[in-house]
Amino acid sequence: MGARVARMWRNFNLENRVQREISREKPRAAPRHAAPVRHAAPVPRDAGSAGEESAESLHQKNDPLLALLKSVYVESKDPEAAEAPKEVMAVGEAERRPLRFSLPGSSHSLVELTDIPKGKLTLTEALKALGSHQHQPQTWTPEKIAQEYCLDIRDTKALLEFFIPLQVHIIPPKTQSTKQIKGL
Repeated sequence: MGARVARMWRNFNLENRVQREISREKPRAAPRHAAPVRHAAPVPRDAGSAGEESAESLHQKNDPLLALLKSVYVESKDPEAAEAPKEVMAVGEAERRPLRFSLPGSSHSLVELTDIPKGKLTLTEALKALGSHQHQPQTWTPEKIAQEYCLDIRDTKALLEFFIPLQVHIIPPKTQSTKQIKGL
């Protein structure tokens, strides 16, 4: 019964819907780009004299093109290329700072870090800085944290404002008659 109803709705007013779709104005296709003009036609292998003539024209001297080529002067100097790798390494070393605080034991991390890039923090350092700021906000100001961990002051203020570690709040029941779950 359901198939009959579905077929009835599917075929309802089919001719009118088809006619409406056919008479609808079709979207115009985008104009085609002109094909690139080939300067030399491909030479078939069995065309003996035509292929030899085109090969000769390739090897002949073309005076106007030769004059244009002679007018081009290229001077290339690259003395910085030899010094660049040393400079990059010096910049890379200067942009790293020693690790200030890490968790004891190697089970917490896969790789033992000794230094990290400036402007970045490890998770343990971020938690240590947040804890210090929460316990002693007069001593650990955003400026001091930024200086201590080589951070940008704007990033430090955002860290202190938006990075909130896990906080557990135990809300006591309002009345004693509230049912409490007891351990088994």
